[in-house]
Amino acid sequence: MVLDFSHIRWLDDKGRVKPPLSLYIVLAFLARSWCIFAMSLTQTGQRDALVKLFYPEKTDFISGLIAGSIAVVVFFLITFERRGKPTFLIPLFQRIKWGLFVTLIAEAFLIYGKLSYLKFQFSWQNGLEVLGLFWCGLFIFKSQHLEYYVKNWTLDRE
Repeated sequence: MVLDFSHIRWLDDKGRVKPPLSLYIVLAFLARSWCIFAMSLTQTGQRDALVKLFYPEKTDFISGLIAGSIAVVVFFLITFERRGKPTFLIPLFQRIKWGLFVTLIAEAFLIYGKLSYLKFQFSWQNGLEVLGLFWCGLFIFKSQHLEYYVKNWTLDRE
């Protein structure tokens, strides 16, 4: 019988499962419109130029904000989980994988719309977005660390 202690690095000093670093990367990818929006708020005179650098079409930016809003909610749920309060958010937190899945589907529809508008011509930006979506989907569905993390916040933990 071999004991496997490889998952012990997932625990913090209180014995709770820490959020995976890859989860933050996935959230940043899915909420990239919100990240660009936050960066544009820090620029006083060049807000439009920064947004147009990443999103030449205003409709792409607005639809990216709408699609990424669930990822922002998931980020705040993770923040509340680390604090352990309020406990009424526990059922919502335990469904963050479904929220990430819905965001992934919304992003896939946005990329499909962008590709169909371009008549499916290849561009590196769209190729990297599709690759990022594929990687995010693999992480959401196959990560054992994420599975343990989502199941860890329960009422009896407090």
